[in-house]
Amino acid sequence: MIFFVIGIILNFALTRLGKKMKIYFLSVILLLSANLVYGHCQVPCGIYDDAVRIHLIQEDFSTIKKAMSEIKNYSKKDDPQSLNQLSRWVSTKEDHATNIQNVISSYFLIQRVKSKNSDYVEHLKLLHEVMVYAMKCKQTIDSAYVDSGLRSMNKFSKLYLDKHGLEHLKKLSN
Repeated sequence: MIFFVIGIILNFALTRLGKKMKIYFLSVILLLSANLVYGHCQVPCGIYDDAVRIHLIQEDFSTIKKAMSEIKNYSKKDDPQSLNQLSRWVSTKEDHATNIQNVISSYFLIQRVKSKNSDYVEHLKLLHEVMVYAMKCKQTIDSAYVDSGLRSMNKFSKLYLDKHGLEHLKKLSN
């Protein structure tokens, strides 16, 4: 929707403004829309909360499990309302699985897991497992993939987080 509005504004600007104003206007639009396209910068700002990210991934897996259950229930019905709900639960399952993959790739793999760490290879292995289980969650309604993804995420948490991080994660989970 926002890009539609930007398109209308750009169309107006390109047809009604002078050349210098067009350049200025386009520059302002590009600067303002940069935050819409990129939700999290990859600047080393130091504001990280690994336990929160892990907790959110765990919540995503819980939502996927709930969605799988609802998909099974609604797929037994054929009324329009049930088909609508079925579609929405499939979409929800997809969104949460994609979110897991995005958080792992853009947060942990790009920003947090460092090759200098002695557990680097194990971190990569476990994060890759979680991403594959998230992919399997998209492809099926087998909740065993949710359980496997959570097990791999828990192994990663224990290996990756220090004592303080594990305590923080435990508080978040309660």
